[in-house]
Amino acid sequence: MMYPFMTLNDDTEITHSEMKPDGKVKVYIETPDEKYCFKHATCWLPAYEWEDIFQYSDEEIDRFDEIIHSMAHLIMEFSQEGGFNNASNF
Repeated sequence: MMYPFMTLNDDTEITHSEMKPDGKVKVYIETPDEKYCFKHATCWLPAYEWEDIFQYSDEEIDRFDEIIHSMAHLIMEFSQEGGFNNASNF
């Protein structure tokens, strides 16, 4: 299951999985794009391992990496509590 986490001003969606038994959390990033339909990438926490990067520039990945580093503690917490909505009792 993937949980919504954040939508950026360019309509980029950041979602995350539940925490896996090995302690990893998948963070998935997707941006609508006229040419490619969607650009996307996956980052695995807590190691910050990037994979499956499609059509993002190095600068874009650096920006996403900075965002994920600054929010990783929240993502890791929410991944154990059923996402933001469940953790915040919405």
